[in-house]
Amino acid sequence: MGGLGSILAAEKQPNDMKRDYYETLGISKTVGDEEIRSAYRKLAMKYHPDKHQGEKQAEEKFKEISEAYEVLSDENKKATYDRFGHEGLKGAFGAGGFQWQNFTHAEDISDLFGGIADALGGFGFDELFGFGNTRRRQGRGPRRGQDIEHEITVKFEEAALGMDKTVEIKRYDNCSSCKGTGASLGTKDTVCQHCHGRGQVSVTSGFFSIARTCPSCGGSGRVIKDPCKDCQGTGRERVKKKIKIKIPAGMDNGMRLRVTQEGDAGDKGGPRGDLYVAVHVEKHPFFKRHDNDIYGEIKISFTQAIFGSSIQVPTLEGKTYMKIPAGTPSGKVFKLDGKGTPAIMSGGAHGDEYIKVTVDVPKRLSAEQERILKEFANTLDEKPVKKPKGIMDKVKKAFR
Repeated sequence: MGGLGSILAAEKQPNDMKRDYYETLGISKTVGDEEIRSAYRKLAMKYHPDKHQGEKQAEEKFKEISEAYEVLSDENKKATYDRFGHEGLKGAFGAGGFQWQNFTHAEDISDLFGGIADALGGFGFDELFGFGNTRRRQGRGPRRGQDIEHEITVKFEEAALGMDKTVEIKRYDNCSSCKGTGASLGTKDTVCQHCHGRGQVSVTSGFFSIARTCPSCGGSGRVIKDPCKDCQGTGRERVKKKIKIKIPAGMDNGMRLRVTQEGDAGDKGGPRGDLYVAVHVEKHPFFKRHDNDIYGEIKISFTQAIFGSSIQVPTLEGKTYMKIPAGTPSGKVFKLDGKGTPAIMSGGAHGDEYIKVTVDVPKRLSAEQERILKEFANTLDEKPVKKPKGIMDKVKKAFR
């Protein structure tokens, strides 16, 4: 293969991993819409398969940059990708991933291929995505609904221990009047007479055999003569819906839940999309979390540190007693096995809880307490500590 093959081979990622969309278009995350569009136009001219007849890698490269452009030129898809990466777009293009029917920005670059379109009788750029493929595609059938993004905030303990929570979302459901058919009650759609139910019509020019979307039925293969007045023939309506979701024990801040089949209703009876819930966890007044371990700090008295004690400390499931050995120094860290958060999908494994103790040294002592401590210091052969002089002592000395 020629020079293009070398370029494509050099750009192939190890282990066939999906490339970063910004890297695919050769741009940074800070560029604006016009720079994204410009980058795609240049690459589209470079890799369009009509310039590289029979080179499968050119088709794959052209599809790769078109997928990147579809995401980065769409405000919502771009925001999801920037936040969650490729994982966040799973299901956005259906189970089979990005397909040419998912490309919605053909008008941005249609002028680049006007000569080809004119040769085929005025076909648009989107109608050239077959790349000379002579196979006929079937009419557009039921399509999967869009996924929905939602955010919730939960308490520290709720995320750590798990809970059931009800969220309210807005989504598309099947129209209650026409039950999703798009046709007025008592009527139904009919086979499109223009394409005979195929959803596409074909035209041939030279070596091209192009299947274009049927202009009469929009690719569905069916025509609604009397559309439902409530949904204008779309078969869907916007509704508020309360969904009960389960927060699994061990959820951490920034994690995302996928609730299958709770997104938008599909088109023409297609399956629902999914609901993705981003979980934000409130800060805890006592605990801090790292992975599945939790950390806290507690004060103990001077005498508790010297003589030892048993004190109550908080845990995620309530208070428990922790033994303080005699002679515990300030800053000592104690470990409570298994008192941390569960590890998600671990089958019951928990992290640990770490408690740091600091000795609370009294700032003021009574005369009796001071006398006792001095006697104690004498038993240790320590020199008694002189009490620092105050300002009045200094004034008296100056006038002597």
